[in-house]
Amino acid sequence: SFQNEINEVPFFDVQLPYELALKIFQYLGKTELGRCAQVSRTWKVLAEDQVLWYRLCQEEGFLLDLSISDHSCWKLALKNCRAREHTLKYNWKNRIGAVSQLRYELGKVLCDVHSCEGVVIAGYSSGEVRLWDTRSWDYTAPSLEALHDPGHAGPRPHVCFVRINSSLAVAAHEDGTISIWNVLLGQEPIHHYQHNQRVQALALGAEGAAVATASGFEVRVESPSDRGFWQTTATFDIQKLVNFLNLVPDVVGSPVAVAAAEDIVYLLQAEGPAKILHSVYGQPVTCLDVSACEAAFGIKTFGWLLNEPNQILLYNLETNQCLTKVGNSIGDFTCVNLHASPPHMLVAGNKDRRVRVFDVRSGEAVCSLYAHQLEVSAVQMDDWKVVSGGEEGLLCVWDQRMGTKLWEMHARHPVRHVWFNSHSLITAHIPEDRNPRGSDDDLAVHRKYRGIIYSYEFSGEQLAGDSVLPICRSSYAELTGYNYNIGLAMPYDSI
Repeated sequence: SFQNEINEVPFFDVQLPYELALKIFQYLGKTELGRCAQVSRTWKVLAEDQVLWYRLCQEEGFLLDLSISDHSCWKLALKNCRAREHTLKYNWKNRIGAVSQLRYELGKVLCDVHSCEGVVIAGYSSGEVRLWDTRSWDYTAPSLEALHDPGHAGPRPHVCFVRINSSLAVAAHEDGTISIWNVLLGQEPIHHYQHNQRVQALALGAEGAAVATASGFEVRVESPSDRGFWQTTATFDIQKLVNFLNLVPDVVGSPVAVAAAEDIVYLLQAEGPAKILHSVYGQPVTCLDVSACEAAFGIKTFGWLLNEPNQILLYNLETNQCLTKVGNSIGDFTCVNLHASPPHMLVAGNKDRRVRVFDVRSGEAVCSLYAHQLEVSAVQMDDWKVVSGGEEGLLCVWDQRMGTKLWEMHARHPVRHVWFNSHSLITAHIPEDRNPRGSDDDLAVHRKYRGIIYSYEFSGEQLAGDSVLPICRSSYAELTGYNYNIGLAMPYDSI
């Protein structure tokens, strides 16, 4: 081929070896490479070298798990990736997509929901735990069998917490039993343990196999040994009841947890006793989130008394020092998301019905979004959008840079869980009342009291006709009115 014949590349009035010329071209971006390709035939071959376009593709964060030999034309691969990203962004902004309800009819009332990369775990008041894989088209919900005493007749206790990561699923029941399943191995639990009292908090690491639970005045961390046998790695005695519990992600060695108990935040490491990270008497912690090296939590102050507003504190977990305080609001912070936010950013929801995005370097609020009628209950952001859910059941999607609302959806119950990636969104509306009127007879619990999980899919490949609600499958060309695709399309007959 022509490329194999090129040993030297003309660079103005000198001839450079191909490898050296390639090194120079590595400093150019897409636009410059396009211009250079128009200079001459030799430069065109050089500007379309696979090494250059593979590097550009990696720099933009596309196809990171592929090697250079996996594609024959990296320039085309980058073009396709950018086009797909543009389509996804357009679909998100205009609410073009398919929505599915993940509803398990016999499950009584929904108690807790969690998700990881499109796999959803849900626990019910009947004691059942269900898994949905929204990445597959059929949305079947296999049940995870809990170990329960065969001599124990009568209804199983409620599920109070569920958590899932890429390999494990965990559920805590009202009676203090904890069941752990391997998602890949099947429906029988691989480990099971018991607390004497009700579980107040449950944490599972984003990766890895460590589970932390808080019950009464005890926090317990369980993880498998090198040989795969589960054991209690550490137990901590804490003087107050734990409200929030998180495991620190990406920790090498024994797991590290952060627990908030009333007005004290503890750092729990297996080597020693519980370390106090933060404590101010009479200022309870209202929300907590943890990333690989930082912890963010909201504290409630008595602003009207001491003229000090409610804030979010950010602590470094290696130095145990407070890095910054952000926020300055009269309402309590009800939810904070640090681990899924872009670098140096965090997003928080407040009782004053606002969602705020903070830049932790400057300590300033980048934007403050007002849309909910009651307090904000769940938030997540990425580099351009924010998704928030409220106690009144409203889900809002925002364009963060413009500070404008793109669209909203409403359901009856409070939004307790929000998770999204580039192409899908999962939200859970969980009822406050676990025992609605008439719940003694299973059939008497009306569907509207049970709670619901929604799965939205915005990628173009998934938008086959079957995935759209039947009432939206109109083939009419709309002349007037608007069509949200997810909402109800209004067809007009052309008679």
